[in-house]
Amino acid sequence: MLAVNYSTMREKLKDYCDKATDENETVIITRKNEKNVVLMSLEQYNVLIKAIRNAEYLAKLDRAFDQLENGRGQAHELIGENADE
Repeated sequence: MLAVNYSTMREKLKDYCDKATDENETVIITRKNEKNVVLMSLEQYNVLIKAIRNAEYLAKLDRAFDQLENGRGQAHELIGENADE
């Protein structure tokens, strides 16, 4: 992970973009008043978003299992492929 100030980033934008995409480097761009931003490759971003979604899904499953264990579940009949059966 690299940290670079805004002025340096502006001067060497291509170099830092290349580091992010070619070397999978995460770049923190420091700005005044703690309004920092992060530069990362789209590939890294997509992995991060997928991990967040997976964590949210697993948390949802955990809540569902907790509800079942505490007697707050409901039983339903399964519907077959053919509704006539």
